[in-house]
Amino acid sequence: MSNNPDLSELDAFAAVARHRSFRKAADERGVSASALSHAMRTLEARLGIRLLHRTTRSVTPTEAGQQLLATLVPALHQVADALAQLTSMQEVPAGKLRLNVARPAARIVFAQLLATFVARYPRIQLDLVADDGLTDIVSGGFDAGVRFGESLAGDMIAVPVGAPQSFVTVAADAYLSARGMAHAPRDLLDHTCIARRFPSGKFYAWEYQADGQPIRLAVNGPLILEDDALMIQAAKDGAGIAYVYEELARDDIRNGHLTEILEEWKAPPDRFFLYYSSRRHVPPALKALIEFISVGQYRSAELVTSPVEKQP
Repeated sequence: MSNNPDLSELDAFAAVARHRSFRKAADERGVSASALSHAMRTLEARLGIRLLHRTTRSVTPTEAGQQLLATLVPALHQVADALAQLTSMQEVPAGKLRLNVARPAARIVFAQLLATFVARYPRIQLDLVADDGLTDIVSGGFDAGVRFGESLAGDMIAVPVGAPQSFVTVAADAYLSARGMAHAPRDLLDHTCIARRFPSGKFYAWEYQADGQPIRLAVNGPLILEDDALMIQAAKDGAGIAYVYEELARDDIRNGHLTEILEEWKAPPDRFFLYYSSRRHVPPALKALIEFISVGQYRSAELVTSPVEKQP
């Protein structure tokens, strides 16, 4: 057996270390978890050192594995960039495009574009992960991410995606009849509110505006949720007041299932941004997506490097 591992073994190790799971890494690579586990044992045998700690519940890199990973990740990115440059010589964009997209953006923007995009670019395999966490797209192996009005690192380039989005404060008429109307944001402190929590554990402060000045309000209530669809359903069922994307609540407001309140206090709309590292060669598949989402809205060369600095 040669002691020199091949590129596929090293790439597989990086995937396992990134996901900390044989199953997730195997799903990403289209192989079985057992085959991937066997490949890792073979790699460790080649190198004569253990790279992964394995338990029944988790997989984590050893100290040696972490050292290898620190060197391996940028090297794999360089290989991917070199291959992408070769692919860019093709007339038709091709290859895998991995996106990490906030769930509201997936529903509001990308759900409307997916069928048309894959029909236009049949040689691109679009792998979209809906994730509300502040994921490091580079270390996570993603080509780009999409977030809402988010402060991005200085080495990121961002492109606005879709129309500006507003948040609305909504409740069912039955709730408002029982508890009364909120006439100003601070009235919400006396109401039952449906709190929004991000995967990081951070709670979202509801945002309003008065005389051009921003207002941020930390609300309380018996429900803490992470998903707009659940918030909207809970509000429709009378569980309390919700603060959600207007686009996702529009139909329920229109048909009377929900009533919008505090309309005159609404914060200015913000928008989603697709962002990617400026230090890497832009793959042809990502270029195709940028041009696709820019048609009819923005010039394809119009890049925004300083989006609105606030958390989603």
